[in-house]
Amino acid sequence: MFILSRLSDLIRIPPDQFNKEPKKALLNELHKKYSNKIIQNLGFVVSVWDLIKIDDGLLKPGDGGSYIKCIVRVIVFRPFVGEILTGWIDKCTPDGLKIKMAFFDDIFIPKAALFEGCEFSLNDNAWIWNADGAQLYLDVNEKIRFRVEQEIFRNVKPKGPTSIDGTVITNDDDEDNDNENAEKPSSYAILGSCQADGMGLVSWWD
Repeated sequence: MFILSRLSDLIRIPPDQFNKEPKKALLNELHKKYSNKIIQNLGFVVSVWDLIKIDDGLLKPGDGGSYIKCIVRVIVFRPFVGEILTGWIDKCTPDGLKIKMAFFDDIFIPKAALFEGCEFSLNDNAWIWNADGAQLYLDVNEKIRFRVEQEIFRNVKPKGPTSIDGTVITNDDDEDNDNENAEKPSSYAILGSCQADGMGLVSWWD
């Protein structure tokens, strides 16, 4: 589920950090840049682990900051296909289940990947598994065990600047204006399934 990945980068240390030890100042800037961020084709970076190599700082004309080239290792959340994970049901829709974990919530289990015989109840806003005559509910905030089936990376266009009232400022010539305020897909998502013994709500199998 977690891997250590090595990255090489050139980090700018602003002048207000010069009173700190170089290593500590560098770690602060690395955490700002990478922690809780998604790197394309790598995964979700949880935190910076350690520094492998630090070069001498460089100065650029007209810039008060110091630039340091370094090699760093980061902790990345990227489960492999087939791995069994545990999370909580965040939302139930006719299309499937949205799952959240303590630090990552872009997980979706489509209806085709649920147990055979599952039906969505509009009245209960929950999925119901009809298992040997018993009705087992897949409801919000329940702890669920699932299997990773696929990971999806997307190139997501960043949002434009916002006005005081929070609306996105758009360019009249931009053909995507109508979709600026729409919810954008995640740049990294996981598709799961619940179609085997031991999957589904943890309480079913305790």
